[in-house]
Amino acid sequence: MAETNLTLVTEFVLIAFTQCPEWALLPLFLLFLFIYLATLLGNLGMITLIRMDGRLQSPMYFLLSHLSLTDICYSSVTVPQMLAVLWERGAALSYSRCAAQFFLFTFFGSIDCYVLALMAYDRYVAVCRPLLYASIVTQGACLRFVAGAYLAGLFSALVRTVSAFTLSFCGNNELDFVFCDLPPLLKAACGESYTQEVVIIVFAVFVIPACMAVILVSYLFIVVAILRIPSAGGRAKTFSTCASHLTAVSLFFGTLIFMYLRDNSGRSPEEDRVVSVFYTTVIPMLNPLIYSLRNQEVKGALRRILDRVRLF
Repeated sequence: MAETNLTLVTEFVLIAFTQCPEWALLPLFLLFLFIYLATLLGNLGMITLIRMDGRLQSPMYFLLSHLSLTDICYSSVTVPQMLAVLWERGAALSYSRCAAQFFLFTFFGSIDCYVLALMAYDRYVAVCRPLLYASIVTQGACLRFVAGAYLAGLFSALVRTVSAFTLSFCGNNELDFVFCDLPPLLKAACGESYTQEVVIIVFAVFVIPACMAVILVSYLFIVVAILRIPSAGGRAKTFSTCASHLTAVSLFFGTLIFMYLRDNSGRSPEEDRVVSVFYTTVIPMLNPLIYSLRNQEVKGALRRILDRVRLF
């Protein structure tokens, strides 16, 4: 029997952006650093605002505070690694550190999906069942919903991480990416990977389309309810309460579908990098802006907090 020399991978080297001219890396580093700091400031500000203002103590803003929390964690798992890649023109990660990053990224990303779906359900009950809202969306129900989102995210992350890191990696340990994500790991794998890929795809199909189905059905009923409102002013006011969430959902799920549910044939590393940068850095920064600029209650709470500060 012929002997085959295989070098098992013990670390991965992230080589994204290493082909860029050195003079171009500093502006990219500063841009991503600014976006990351803006993400931390915006989402921490949103959480603080919700905690401090008594008028925002409702199920919708309770869910929004958890969305901001997971956005902070989600971004913090990937963006510092991206900054290290830019600063050092590449970065090495041990096998276990890469697996931990992939697990945390999947965990917080899954929770984001579930929380956005819960927020759509909350809007459905508020618009379509307003008289029953207080009895359906109670504080206890919100706690159970959020706990369920975290548990489902944990289960999904465990299954996907175990599936991804039971793949065989040998020889080439370079990932043309900015963090340990699924597409570059699948490209670096060698040997038979059909079973693991099926499990990973099944869970991607379960999380993303399942959450999208809840959101689409909820908004279908919301649109029908809005069209039944006799006055144009009433329709506009009701729709404005859902516009922020609908914008955030469209951005987040649009990029996830493009990244994970499209055909692998013909896709390039450059496309994957651009999309991954968008949903790991830009969207977590935009969410607080979307919910503050398009939400009268949040803007009112911000004005009240600023008025208190001026008094001192």
